[in-house]
Amino acid sequence: VQLVESGGGLVQPGGSLRLSCAASGFTFSRSAMSWARQAPGKGLEWVSGIYSDGSTYYADSVAGRFTVSRDNVNPTLYLQMNSLKPEDTALYYCAIDRVVAGTFGTDFGSWGQGTQVTVSS
Repeated sequence: VQLVESGGGLVQPGGSLRLSCAASGFTFSRSAMSWARQAPGKGLEWVSGIYSDGSTYYADSVAGRFTVSRDNVNPTLYLQMNSLKPEDTALYYCAIDRVVAGTFGTDFGSWGQGTQVTVSS
């Protein structure tokens, strides 16, 4: 299993970024996937999840600003981030989500190495 995130960077408050996660080594099209993040000195925070059928779920902190999507033909997970805030600064990871008891963000499988997002003026 390999998950490789990209697309992070430095952006001003109110700006946008699009993260990508290239997946290989497993049946991506059948897997639920999530984005999670870890800010400096803080714990891991689940951000968004998507089922194989494209159903999406978001943490309250990003709902309405972030959009998760997937390309099952070219196995890639995306996270479009708009209206970014300084509190969105974190290392962002994509992961296979086991979705225990119908809940995203509680049990992850394989992870990528992460991509850094910094929101600052």
